[in-house]
Amino acid sequence: MIAPVALALADAEVRFGGKAVSLGKSLRAGLPVPPGFALDVEAVDEIARGRVSPAVLRDLLKDLGGRAAVRSSAIGEDAKDVSFAGQHLTILNVTSVDSLVHAIHEVHQSAHSASALSYRERMKISGPPRIAVAIQHLVHADSAGVLFTRNPATGASERLIEAAWGLGETVVSGAVVPDSYRLSPDGELLETSIGQKDIALCISAEGGTVEVAIEPSRIHAQVLSDSELVQLHRLTLRCEEVFGDGLDIEWAFESGELYLLQCRSITRVRSA
Repeated sequence: MIAPVALALADAEVRFGGKAVSLGKSLRAGLPVPPGFALDVEAVDEIARGRVSPAVLRDLLKDLGGRAAVRSSAIGEDAKDVSFAGQHLTILNVTSVDSLVHAIHEVHQSAHSASALSYRERMKISGPPRIAVAIQHLVHADSAGVLFTRNPATGASERLIEAAWGLGETVVSGAVVPDSYRLSPDGELLETSIGQKDIALCISAEGGTVEVAIEPSRIHAQVLSDSELVQLHRLTLRCEEVFGDGLDIEWAFESGELYLLQCRSITRVRSA
C-alpha cells in the first residue's frame, strides 16, 4: 500500500531522506515552506517498478492544486558533509497523475545515474542508493535564488544572496549572472552587485517549465527591493534558530510572499 505522509510529519531520515525531513522540520517550526507530501523509499521503489496504479496519487495532486514540484530526498542527501547538490532531479510543474508517476520514476533513476554513483564513491558512501520523494505545492516564483549564511568563498561571517527573475534554477545552474547582495549578520546591506539576467525559467501553462527572454529594461534591473532583503534577513534568523549556523538556503518570492524551498548545511566553506 502506498501511503503518502504529510510533509510536516516526515521525521525519519532512514525512511524519507534528508531533504524531506529537513522540510518537515521547517514546517513544524512554522517556517514558510510550501506544503506537500512525502513518499518513503519503499513507496518510491514500488512506483518506479510500475507496481502502483496512478490513481493512488490522484487525490494527492488535487490537494496540491493540480500543479506540483517533485523533489528528490535520498538517504544521506543534504547531510552536513554530503549534499548531493545537482546529482538528483527536481521536476517542476507536474500537472497530471501520469506525469507525476513519470516524475517519481525519473527522480528514482537519477539516484542511479553515473554521476550520482560516482559522487557516492568519492564520498565513500556504501550500499545501494535509496531515494524518497517530496511532492509540494508549486511556487510560481517571480524571483528566486540562494542565500548563504556564511560567505562560501571567503568564510566571512556575512550573508551572501544571489537572485534572478523567475525560478531559481537559473541561479543554481549558472544560466544567468545573478544579482549579488552582501549583508552583515545583523542585516545591514554591505554591497550590491547587479547581474545580467537575460533569461528566466518560468512555469508553462502546459506543464513543465519554459525558458523566456527577459525584456531589456529588466536585464540589469535590481531583482530584490529593500523590503525583500529585510524579509530574507528575517527568514535567515529564523532558519538559524532551527538549524544552526552555516546554512545554504533556497528561497522564492511569489506575489510578494517569501517561501523557503530548502535549507541545508553549507558543505564547503573556506576558513575566515
